[in-house]
Amino acid sequence: MRHRYIVSYDIADKKRLRQVFKTMNGYGDAVQYSVFSCELSEQERELLITALDAIIHHDADQVMLVDLGPLNGQEAGRIQVLGRRSPPPSHDPLVV
Repeated sequence: MRHRYIVSYDIADKKRLRQVFKTMNGYGDAVQYSVFSCELSEQERELLITALDAIIHHDADQVMLVDLGPLNGQEAGRIQVLGRRSPPPSHDPLVV
Protein backbone atom coordinates (compact mmCIF):
# COMPACT_ATOMS: atom_id res chain seq x y z
CA MET A 1 0.00 0.00 0.00
CA ARG A 2 1.30 3.43 -0.91
CA HIS A 3 1.49 6.22 1.67
CA ARG A 4 1.91 9.96 1.25
CA TYR A 5 5.03 11.37 2.92
CA ILE A 6 6.24 14.89 3.48
CA VAL A 7 10.03 14.94 3.33
CA SER A 8 11.90 17.98 4.62
CA TYR A 9 15.64 18.41 4.80
CA ASP A 10 18.27 20.80 6.13
CA ILE A 11 21.66 20.13 4.53
CA ALA A 12 24.74 22.07 5.62
CA ASP A 13 26.86 21.63 2.47
CA LYS A 14 25.87 22.93 -0.99
CA LYS A 15 27.19 19.86 -2.81
CA ARG A 16 25.24 17.48 -0.57
CA LEU A 17 22.19 19.75 -0.84
CA ARG A 18 22.24 19.39 -4.64
CA GLN A 19 22.66 15.61 -4.30
CA VAL A 20 19.71 15.36 -1.90
CA PHE A 21 17.55 17.54 -4.17
CA LYS A 22 18.43 15.43 -7.20
CA THR A 23 17.65 12.24 -5.28
CA MET A 24 14.34 13.62 -4.00
CA ASN A 25 13.27 14.57 -7.54
CA GLY A 26 13.24 10.87 -8.35
CA TYR A 27 10.79 10.15 -5.53
CA GLY A 28 8.38 13.06 -5.28
CA ASP A 29 7.39 16.61 -6.10
CA ALA A 30 8.98 19.75 -4.67
CA VAL A 31 6.37 21.82 -2.82
CA GLN A 32 8.70 24.34 -1.13
CA TYR A 33 12.42 24.79 -0.74
CA SER A 34 13.73 21.60 0.85
CA VAL A 35 10.22 20.10 1.14
CA PHE A 36 8.85 17.31 -1.04
CA SER A 37 5.54 15.46 -1.21
CA CYS A 38 6.04 11.78 -2.07
CA GLU A 39 3.69 8.85 -2.68
CA LEU A 40 5.77 5.80 -1.76
CA SER A 41 5.40 2.10 -1.23
CA GLU A 42 7.25 0.60 1.73
CA GLN A 43 9.99 -0.61 -0.62
CA GLU A 44 10.35 2.84 -2.23
CA ARG A 45 10.52 4.45 1.23
CA GLU A 46 13.34 2.09 2.21
CA LEU A 47 15.20 2.81 -1.06
CA LEU A 48 14.82 6.56 -0.46
CA ILE A 49 16.11 6.29 3.10
CA THR A 50 19.08 4.22 1.94
CA ALA A 51 19.90 6.72 -0.81
CA LEU A 52 19.66 9.73 1.51
CA ASP A 53 21.57 7.96 4.27
CA ALA A 54 24.50 7.54 1.86
CA ILE A 55 24.53 11.26 1.02
CA ILE A 56 24.03 13.13 4.28
CA HIS A 57 26.47 13.73 7.09
CA HIS A 58 24.62 12.68 10.23
CA ASP A 59 26.40 15.19 12.46
CA ALA A 60 25.62 18.21 10.23
CA ASP A 61 22.49 17.42 8.18
CA GLN A 62 18.91 16.40 8.92
CA VAL A 63 16.17 14.73 6.88
CA MET A 64 12.65 14.35 8.26
CA LEU A 65 10.02 12.01 6.77
CA VAL A 66 6.43 12.49 7.92
CA ASP A 67 4.01 9.67 7.07
CA LEU A 68 0.56 11.10 6.34
CA GLY A 69 -0.93 7.66 5.93
CA PRO A 70 -2.27 5.49 3.15
CA LEU A 71 -3.53 6.89 -0.13
CA ASN A 72 -7.18 6.13 0.34
CA GLY A 73 -8.80 9.44 -0.57
CA GLN A 74 -8.57 10.94 2.92
CA GLU A 75 -5.05 12.36 2.61
CA ALA A 76 -6.24 15.46 0.74
CA GLY A 77 -7.53 17.10 3.94
CA ARG A 78 -4.36 16.43 5.93
CA ILE A 79 -2.35 19.29 4.43
CA GLN A 80 -3.51 22.88 4.72
CA VAL A 81 -1.59 25.65 2.97
CA LEU A 82 -2.10 29.37 3.54
CA GLY A 83 -0.82 32.08 1.23
CA ARG A 84 0.48 31.68 -2.29
CA ARG A 85 0.02 28.47 -4.17
CA SER A 86 2.80 25.92 -4.36
CA PRO A 87 4.66 26.07 -7.65
CA PRO A 88 4.04 23.26 -10.11
CA PRO A 89 6.47 20.36 -9.70
CA SER A 90 9.83 21.06 -11.27
CA HIS A 91 12.43 18.56 -12.25
CA ASP A 92 15.07 21.21 -12.83
CA PRO A 93 18.10 21.06 -10.52
CA LEU A 94 18.15 23.43 -7.57
CA VAL A 95 20.69 26.20 -7.97
CA VAL A 96 22.10 27.29 -4.63
